[in-house]
Amino acid sequence: MEEHATITALIITLNGERLLGRCLESLSFCDRILIVDSFSTDATERIAREHGAVFIQNTWPGNAKQIFFGLKWLAEHAPTEWVLMLDCDEIISSELRASILQAITAPGENTAFSMPRRTWYFDRFLKHGGCYPDRLFRLFRPEAIQIDNQGAHQKFVPRGSFGTLSGDLLHYTYSSFANQLEKLNDYAERGARDLEARGKRGGVLRGLIHGTWRFLDMYVLRLGLLDGRAGFLMAAHTSFYTFLKYVRIHEGSWGKPYDHGLSPEHPVNGKENHE
Repeated sequence: MEEHATITALIITLNGERLLGRCLESLSFCDRILIVDSFSTDATERIAREHGAVFIQNTWPGNAKQIFFGLKWLAEHAPTEWVLMLDCDEIISSELRASILQAITAPGENTAFSMPRRTWYFDRFLKHGGCYPDRLFRLFRPEAIQIDNQGAHQKFVPRGSFGTLSGDLLHYTYSSFANQLEKLNDYAERGARDLEARGKRGGVLRGLIHGTWRFLDMYVLRLGLLDGRAGFLMAAHTSFYTFLKYVRIHEGSWGKPYDHGLSPEHPVNGKENHE
């Protein structure tokens, strides 16, 4: 009997209790699930252990470095032929599950496979605006993938031949508008630092130009308008995120020193001068 290829799911978490249970349930076909956590304060650890996942923790060093930490742990403690990389707000559909199992059984020369990701936003799965099929290389042999940081996210680049999978990776990225704004603030900060490191220039005008173009590209050119209110809201939020990235490059001193422009005759004393 031919021995089946081993597959390990790798998940990076920080306070991911919202959908972690559903995510782990969809991974029941994997030989192992490894969760690398950045010291969550919610029920992430309990949920992970209840589903039989291996749970380890590491202080957050950045997206790519945290993934490499997980891959290194696997190489040293539990070698695996294939790695399936997920976020804790993503769920493997039944069709994708079947496609994954078929691919690792007969991969041919392929060392990585891309899969389409379908994102739920506001009241529907987005179909337009460049949001679908959003193919990502999430199934790969650990020695055959390059992982690059791209601002707030990472990009997986196969080093060898690759194939494609059918079936969707279901992505439930935000729980509310407030949750989106919280993430947007963090993403914009990391995106700004990435642009800054690459020598990009920022400012209000550049932010307006890039933000406006991002909206027009998503909503008009890529037909995000066909997704109704959800398409408009996604394009608007993405435009605002783009604007924030550029205005945060070399954003200034924000009032330092705090006594700038004050003469010795007008010290800061908490009182208004009514002369």
